[in-house]
Amino acid sequence: MVEDEVQEVQRLYPQIYLACHVDHVRATSTEFQISAQDASILSHLDREIGLSPRALASHLGVAASTLSAVISRLSRLGYITSTPNHKDKRKRELRLTSSGVEASASTSVLEAQRVRLLLGNLGSAERKEALRGLALLARAARQIKETRE
Repeated sequence: MVEDEVQEVQRLYPQIYLACHVDHVRATSTEFQISAQDASILSHLDREIGLSPRALASHLGVAASTLSAVISRLSRLGYITSTPNHKDKRKRELRLTSSGVEASASTSVLEAQRVRLLLGNLGSAERKEALRGLALLARAARQIKETRE
């Protein structure tokens, strides 16, 4: 890996973040009935890639038992699913539902209107290329995370 590439990511990422980031003044709950803690948990989950409750608790630095009640509540609200792991049925995997994606987006640190403007400055092919690049970086980020667990 070339050091210039590392420096390029370090240079470019903050430009995107600063252009789209908003400071949130959060109420104790939102129209989606989620707290700041709930929003934090949702932001760590994905629709397609499951995450074990144990790995999530470890990442957040809380006991699995502490997280259990929140997971149950978010499941009842229809924001997440907890399904058996396809390799080991004794283990569970958490995923966002469509409603969970909406609830999570409503509390994102990236303001939707600013992201729309950012993407609107690109042509169709450039948008697809940019999103593919972000998806690749996200996949690489998950691989780093998996090696830590």
